Amino acid sequence: MTATATLSSKFQISVPKAVREAQHWQAGQKFVCIPKGKGVLVIPVPELDQLAGIAKGARTDGYRDREDRY
Repeated sequence: MTATATLSSKFQISVPKAVREAQHWQAGQKFVCIPKGKGVLVIPVPELDQLAGIAKGARTDGYRDREDRY
């Protein structure tokens, strides 16, 4: 899929409809913009309920705690 957008005089970009539909993005959804080389990654910020269980199976031993800092 190739889609283009133009930066407005107010520094706004409209995401093309084909991209919005393919990514299932909705109006009012929040995004984070991460500079990457000469481009930018635009990634939706997950809702709190989408993060439940994300660390399931992670090791809980050997991590640094604030108590081991000077």
